[in-house]
Amino acid sequence: MTALWIAHVTVTDEAAYGEYAKRATGAIADHGGVFLARGGKHEQLEGPDRPRNVVARFPSLQAAHDCYYSDAYQEALGFAKGASQRELSIVEEIA
Repeated sequence: MTALWIAHVTVTDEAAYGEYAKRATGAIADHGGVFLARGGKHEQLEGPDRPRNVVARFPSLQAAHDCYYSDAYQEALGFAKGASQRELSIVEEIA
């Protein structure tokens, strides 16, 4: 079953977060991830609003997990920490 990364982000340092996004893109692609939404218009209906919302599809829950814990993604993540407030979940899709 495929799985989704769902991230809700408030960017506080555009330059550092831009470096994160550049590096994370490669790490995500290396694990079979494909972006379905990356920023763009949104409507917050419940909960805290985060102006940047990202959804990526992975071939499996394990691939999404492995991507997050990969050396390349962890290196990228170092640029996001301190440059954003974010929540990230991995959710298995319905077959």
